[in-house]
Amino acid sequence: MSRNPLSDLGGTLGGYLREQRVAAELSLRQLSELAGVSNPYLSQIERGLKKPSAEILQQIAKALQVSAETLYVRAGILEDHPLGHAGTPDVRTAIAADPQLTPHQRKALIAVYESFVDAAPPSGNHRSTRGPKKETT
Repeated sequence: MSRNPLSDLGGTLGGYLREQRVAAELSLRQLSELAGVSNPYLSQIERGLKKPSAEILQQIAKALQVSAETLYVRAGILEDHPLGHAGTPDVRTAIAADPQLTPHQRKALIAVYESFVDAAPPSGNHRSTRGPKKETT
């Protein structure tokens, strides 16, 4: 039996795409229409028979509302860098990569995270978190 060199890709990228599609409650046909990719080609990607280009992965990521970077890593286009600035985990990447979250949950979590990060004071200017500031009258 000959071994398909892309079968490992199917176990990582194809399986992940299928998980995300099922979690988003999309049929193969629906995803192919949303992503602008032919139904047979998308099926071959999911089964690990074809290796899509970065452009196709970006279209699929947009349709599934997942991080294109996550798909690039799973396809072997990018190296996996789980750490962000100063050695801290990249929260957005972790949320986007979690297969247990639905696309709607990912979007909500990232929005909440970004609202906290945007509201945080610049580094070194942290306010006390001991309790609410007492008003003076």
